[in-house]
Amino acid sequence: MFLTDQARDLFLDWDVQARAAVESLRLDVGHDPGDRAAGELVAELSERSPEFRRWWEEHGVYQRTFGSKRLRHPVVGELTVEYETLTMPGDPDQTLFVYTTEAGTASHEAMRLLTSWALSGDRV
Repeated sequence: MFLTDQARDLFLDWDVQARAAVESLRLDVGHDPGDRAAGELVAELSERSPEFRRWWEEHGVYQRTFGSKRLRHPVVGELTVEYETLTMPGDPDQTLFVYTTEAGTASHEAMRLLTSWALSGDRV
């Protein structure tokens, strides 16, 4: 999300999605502040990404359980996917992410094309 240009190209509203990722990471780190791997990740991202560092220092925390992501895919172009997150009842550390597109939309057709493309094995 922060260390490659591909993420900036993929997300039409990169700044919104990247900030949301920082706020979600801060929420997750708050559950286990002693997690060494998470601390190392935060340190690396803080060092290498000015945006990450700025947003991390704001101490924003937010749990997003639904929303949309606007993407620019290199094969099918622009599309919007809706998402919901579901925490597993017996394991709060496990989350299921469900992504959908609205039937009859250009985004839905783009996803159908991507699915067909992925299943065919005809990748560039």
